Amino acid sequence: MEIMVDYRYSQIYKDKTVLVTGHTGFKGSWLCAWLEYLGANVIGYSLKAETNPNHFEHLNLKITSIIGDIQERDKLKDVFETYQPEIVFHLAAQAIVRYSYVNPVETFQTNIMGTINIFEACRSCKSVKAIVNITSDKAYQNREKENGYREDDPMGGHDPYSASKGCAELISASYRDSFFKDSGVLLASCRAGNVVGGGDWAEDRLVCDVFRAVAKGEKTQLRNPQALRPWQHVLDALSAYLLVGQRLLEGDESVATAWNFGPDDKSSICVVEVLKLIKRHWSQAQYTIKRDEKNFHETSLLRLDCSKAKNELHWQTKYDVEETFKETTLWYKSYYEKNEILTIQQLEKYIQG
Repeated sequence: MEIMVDYRYSQIYKDKTVLVTGHTGFKGSWLCAWLEYLGANVIGYSLKAETNPNHFEHLNLKITSIIGDIQERDKLKDVFETYQPEIVFHLAAQAIVRYSYVNPVETFQTNIMGTINIFEACRSCKSVKAIVNITSDKAYQNREKENGYREDDPMGGHDPYSASKGCAELISASYRDSFFKDSGVLLASCRAGNVVGGGDWAEDRLVCDVFRAVAKGEKTQLRNPQALRPWQHVLDALSAYLLVGQRLLEGDESVATAWNFGPDDKSSICVVEVLKLIKRHWSQAQYTIKRDEKNFHETSLLRLDCSKAKNELHWQTKYDVEETFKETTLWYKSYYEKNEILTIQQLEKYIQG
């Protein structure tokens, strides 16, 4: 077996100009922190942070932060021409399922046309050598099957968010075959879901709702307590994105395709079990069950088959589900009880552990 350079210690990002869309969001802010730690020259492009508090603003990173909409094609092109990025991580999106029911047009415009605008900006910028497009496990046509979805399963989506991510995957494949093939630009897409960790304050996300409620001394209202999800820590997901980016920068054409990244089946637990794990580390976590009166459709079972990433990229998660919720809970507990941000400490622990 070929011995790979461990992506957590790779020097390939050092002094590279990396553009991250969605850098003010949850995963984007963690990714920027890791890239800065690796010595990259990070350019962030995103809308202004929508939540207060906000993880990105707490980090005080020394990156170039540009506030803009990925639907502004001319502004995007100017940013690319000014900063000449070598690799692009595209995370900017409307990422909430329930929000997509209320705002379907915005969701489709952002997640479909926004992705096209990013690819067009990459096409016009000669410095770009690699693109990592972050989509979602919800991009698959979900038939509630027990076996995990493989990368060649059909795209689909019941709700507007899931459908928009399925479209983003089709767009990635089209641009890869129509424009980037034989151009020197390598494009990969990464599908992961139910990523948790400190610093997420988005609405209508279970873990965020739990810690907001704990901070207020309230009980969390669970809409679908038996829903089964494969939970993974944000650093495990980002390690996959960085590994894909590394291989693309190294010119590995075999990586320019779609990839599933998720935990093993033991990390698929229901919502009630999540609350029990959180309660181990923050005893104030309490919950009640309140069924969804709006009756929005939500997937009850969704798993990914990640054997391709494990076999071909030699990637696997580092944290099991217990460690995932331990680290997540300790982050929020430190924030609310001590006003301390544990992001860099947890990043260093993950890298060095």
